[in-house]
Amino acid sequence: MKNIGIYVHIPFCKKKCDYCDFISFANQEDMQEKYVMALNNDIEKTSKTIQEYQVNTIYFGGGTPSYIDENLIVKILENIKNHYTICEDAEITIEINPGTVNKEKLIIYKQAGFNRLSIGLQSTHDRLLKLIGRIHTYNEFLETYNLAREVGFKNINVDLMLALPTQTIEELIESTNKIISLKPEHISIYSLILEDGTVLYNKIQNNELELIDEDLERKMYWKTKEILEKNGYNHYEISNFAKKGFESKHNMNCWLQEEYLGFGVAAHSYFNNKRFSRISNLQEYIKNIEEENFEKIIEINEIQDREARAKEYMLLGLRKIEGVSISAFERKFEINPLFYFRFEISKLEENDLLEVDLDNIKLTKKGLDLANQVFEEFV
Repeated sequence: MKNIGIYVHIPFCKKKCDYCDFISFANQEDMQEKYVMALNNDIEKTSKTIQEYQVNTIYFGGGTPSYIDENLIVKILENIKNHYTICEDAEITIEINPGTVNKEKLIIYKQAGFNRLSIGLQSTHDRLLKLIGRIHTYNEFLETYNLAREVGFKNINVDLMLALPTQTIEELIESTNKIISLKPEHISIYSLILEDGTVLYNKIQNNELELIDEDLERKMYWKTKEILEKNGYNHYEISNFAKKGFESKHNMNCWLQEEYLGFGVAAHSYFNNKRFSRISNLQEYIKNIEEENFEKIIEINEIQDREARAKEYMLLGLRKIEGVSISAFERKFEINPLFYFRFEISKLEENDLLEVDLDNIKLTKKGLDLANQVFEEFV
């Protein structure tokens, strides 16, 4: 059987963070049960079309999945298990935020089959958490983390952010060291991306806050990389570090262009050489499923030919620190990537953004600094 991943989008939050532009909704508690009922119908309906697949990763993201009633989360996971073939060693992740979980909820997650947690922290400094609109303090994070260990979770990711307005490199170093001392299996460190229309974007535009300069941002990135690697964390993707054997299987499958199905409002899928998504209107998503108009919840984003797949495979693969395997590319597309992308590779090498060794094409130090620009060059 072929492997496939499943992503489940839970679009509800207690409060939307000031930097967030994801499809998520605060103050929609009355919609949660109806949404989960529609979501489960979506999951069941789709299962009939992929009987030859087995699920090797399940990821509940949001929004804040831990914000809604834990029994609704359990219903969704049980529904997936009832209608899909699940690998024995499947990685099953749920995103949680401090301030939205307690010991009982964590116990229920673990008993239901979740074996990996991703905890949104962002900073150990309360002033920065308040600045970006987080609902929790660092002490609340510590309480959540310790409870997760107490109930038996042995695979935990912690999210941190760098390049926050007014953040100093000393604060970031302190945050990184504090999290390392807790010994999580995985640490993700993301640069702040200022998205149009968010609260933080408007504050920057109105000169209420100021972004840090690019040189400081790069110093932050390389300093945290140095600290994490010295403490045994393998830098395996632009923003992700893991202890050996704890790399995120769900994310790695995405970067290797493996197939996955996304369920829930605005959830994206990659299946049968098509990229498509569920519609982003919450009420319309529920209404169409209730009326069994399943075709109306799907939006086709791209139908890929071989050239599009090959280009995307390179773009996704360059997110990995080890880069793109030349031999793996040849097996997948039956052509040498050094020839297929000879002009693009030559241009990027000339600008010291890309390097090629015996079996890999990967970003240089400068390329990692300018990762987004590198991807645009390929497009």
